[in-house]
Amino acid sequence: MVILVDADSLIYSACCGVDDEINEAIGKFDQVYMSIITHLEEFFEVEKVIGFANAKGNYRKIINKTYKANRTQPKPKLWAELKEIIVDQYSMKQAYAMETDDLVATYWKRLSKELGRDNVMIVSLDKDYKQLPALIYNYHYKHQCVYDISPQNALFNFYASMITGDSADNVNYCKGYGIKYAQKLLKDCKTKYQYTKKVFTLFKKIYKQKARQRYVECYNLLGLAFWEKD
Repeated sequence: MVILVDADSLIYSACCGVDDEINEAIGKFDQVYMSIITHLEEFFEVEKVIGFANAKGNYRKIINKTYKANRTQPKPKLWAELKEIIVDQYSMKQAYAMETDDLVATYWKRLSKELGRDNVMIVSLDKDYKQLPALIYNYHYKHQCVYDISPQNALFNFYASMITGDSADNVNYCKGYGIKYAQKLLKDCKTKYQYTKKVFTLFKKIYKQKARQRYVECYNLLGLAFWEKD
């Protein structure tokens, strides 16, 4: 099993509540990071662990300047310093001009083809990964479970998100349409074409002549780069 760890959230949480003690923050990260791997080794034959963190640049902010503009809370004081240390210490992969989850998705796609889908696992709390038909380990203490996302569930999760939006990223193209509407609209969809047709019909209802432009914007903001939702 190859483990792909999105470490951004782990780095963020390690900074919280430690004031200026960088060594304490490093210790917090090390403890949690290694405990996750140790836990997975109890159930899987882990052959390799690849960490990802500290993305630089983001093409989505070119598509729409309001992307994540709602995130106004200051980052923890040690956040920038700890990122650099952890990336160096663990030889983590860094994304450039995209987000960490885009790079993880790229690695997942390539490794799944090489090794088989059941031999690659993503470790993250990020719900965006559920648009991939992947094994995803949620390490939160209330969950600590592996999600086995089927291709059909992955398609639904992505196209439903285009309807419901993502408040965390300040993306909401279909205001007033929630998950119950999405479930009803998409309940008979099986293929990418059917999902596209249903969601695009809603965009035409909302945006009229600008439907295609808005649909493409939303698709590219919410979709993980270099992953095709077959």
